Amino acid sequence: MRTSAFAAVVVIAGSALAACGSGSTGGDSGSSSSNSGGGAENAKVAFLMPDLASTRYELADKPLFEAKMKQLCPSCTVIYQNADSDAAKQQQQANSAMAQGVKAIVIDPVDSAAAATIVKTAQSQKIPVIAYDRPVPATPADYYISFDNEKIGNMIAQSLVDHLKKENAKGGILEVNGSPTDAAAGLIKKGIHSAIDPSGFKLLAEYDTPDWQPEKAQTWVSGQITQFKDQIVGVVAANDGTGGGAIAAFKAAGVKVPPVTGNDAELAAAQRIIAGDQYNTISKPIKIVAEASADVAYQFMQGKKPEGKTTLYNTPSQLFVPTVVTKENINEVLFQSGIMKAADACTAEYAKGCAELGIK
Repeated sequence: MRTSAFAAVVVIAGSALAACGSGSTGGDSGSSSSNSGGGAENAKVAFLMPDLASTRYELADKPLFEAKMKQLCPSCTVIYQNADSDAAKQQQQANSAMAQGVKAIVIDPVDSAAAATIVKTAQSQKIPVIAYDRPVPATPADYYISFDNEKIGNMIAQSLVDHLKKENAKGGILEVNGSPTDAAAGLIKKGIHSAIDPSGFKLLAEYDTPDWQPEKAQTWVSGQITQFKDQIVGVVAANDGTGGGAIAAFKAAGVKVPPVTGNDAELAAAQRIIAGDQYNTISKPIKIVAEASADVAYQFMQGKKPEGKTTLYNTPSQLFVPTVVTKENINEVLFQSGIMKAADACTAEYAKGCAELGIK
């Protein structure tokens, strides 16, 4: 399932659910579609996201999930919460959602291990749980929807390795991983090592970034610059936030920024690629996973049991394959495809770079 424009293969049925604010918002119960399945009308679904460090959750995941659910079930209610990197807070949010009578929970865990308690509690109340983006390894959720995180790690690292070899780079690599409490970060890390370990480039040092915080990644990279100096020829960063932190560290040190990877195709990352500060990112259109999770949640809300395309951590799963983005294909993958608007990226600071890459 892969084209540069990234065609989604998720087939969505029916007609829809209600949007919500930072708490919850109900749809018009009088506007229920005749296609709504038994037991789903006027139902509630929780959409629980992990943090504010990544801008995607507020700007993309939330509105896209809400829009698809509104299409699937106009009379339903989405209860949206963001835990802001606090696992205890996410537990409280899940408990609150269950107390409000949700018929399904879609959760992107702050802490994949701690989220096992949420899964067990929900399942004891016969509330299905869809793990979103990050799995819950210890206790199988009812479903898991994500891009293939191990593949993401391999792709960003292999892209960097291939580039460094092409440039005849001599030296070592820093590895900036994601949060140690995030099972998806562990999969990305495993994928990174599958490309770096046999590459011939020395892994100078690696770091698991608490809560994916860019500032913590920047602080760590700053220390490595002091230690390794010009030995550093590349940085594999597990997402755009940590990649941005790494780039900021090199700029603050007043040294040339080596090729740095990323993941998530955030607007700021696209701009850094256009400017030549970041080497790559990963395009994994959030619309695909947001809509797929809404579809699966709606099926559970109707009393159905959707089948997975594969299995991960003993959980029926759908794992989508992403696209590596560099200067060479950023126009085609992000802009010509409609994923991102040139007007948003090509501000005055980046206008020249956009023109050189044909982005308009």
